[in-house]
Amino acid sequence: MSGWGCPHEVDDKCTLINDVPCDPGMKGCVLYGKVTFADPSKNRPKKEEKKSLPPGGK
Repeated sequence: MSGWGCPHEVDDKCTLINDVPCDPGMKGCVLYGKVTFADPSKNRPKKEEKKSLPPGGK
């Protein structure tokens, strides 16, 4: 199993987000919306798809 070290984490705090405790996937994190976490509460809500018109439809 591999690990990932965030360049913004210093002493368990996120320097990117005002030195708050690091929580991978939190809003503002470089991983936010780019990866899928096993914990669904950490995943960014999906945008609702726009309903498209049929070809030639109005």
